[in-house]
Amino acid sequence: MRQDHVRRAALLALLASAFALAVAIASERLGGLVPCALCLVERWPYRIAIVLAALAFLAPPRPARWLLAALALVILADAAVAIVHVGVEWHFWPSPLPECAAPHLHGSIAERLAAMPLRPAKPCDEPSYLIPGLPVSMAAMNGLYALAFAATLLTHLRRPRSPRR
Repeated sequence: MRQDHVRRAALLALLASAFALAVAIASERLGGLVPCALCLVERWPYRIAIVLAALAFLAPPRPARWLLAALALVILADAAVAIVHVGVEWHFWPSPLPECAAPHLHGSIAERLAAMPLRPAKPCDEPSYLIPGLPVSMAAMNGLYALAFAATLLTHLRRPRSPRR
């Protein structure tokens, strides 16, 4: 794979990662959706992917291919987290994160009030929908996006290297 193809793949991966992260943040800040703990975990792979894509863009072709392969694995890990999140939303299993469970309150009323967060947390088993009327939660959309993103990148990386001129 020539350097221009690797750089183009790195740039597209960077843009795709930034787009996913931007949609999540915009839906929170502009759309008023409150993220749960699993939603916040699902954002981290895109942050890591942005760094890997930037490094791949700057690296020579061979290391860049390895960085892009690592990026695809990170995005596949995000798809796995999204699948776990969808399973929690559909009540197939409980959330693996303790932040998703109901709080255990003890002590006096004053201690309970002091322990309350400034903004109430959203339970992980309550889906958030970006598009009204479309019964696909944000977690499900992220899972589908991550799978398509990783598959596209891996397909691009599997192409035979073109001969050097």
